Amino acid sequence: MLFCFHNIDQPDAAALRQQWRPAHKEYLARVAGQIAFAGPLLADDGVTMQGSLLVIDFPDRAAAEAWLRDEPFTRNGVYASISIRAYQNLWPQRTGFVAS
Repeated sequence: MLFCFHNIDQPDAAALRQQWRPAHKEYLARVAGQIAFAGPLLADDGVTMQGSLLVIDFPDRAAAEAWLRDEPFTRNGVYASISIRAYQNLWPQRTGFVAS
């Protein structure tokens, strides 16, 4: 089942986000084959990172929550709020994705 993680950074999390970004990316790489899409939420300037939006396939909510609990940004206080929702993709993507 796909789960959508909508995570909003602490107001002062920019330095923490940069510090833990390599570990965050390494952790994501462990589930690369399960990721529907993932990336930072940005301010309107298109540059300033303000959170994360990830959609990842897990067998159930317990597995999704366990994965998030050990995620480096979560463990190190980057996020002010976290939302996990089951998600069903019903629309074929045509734009906004990096070429593989």
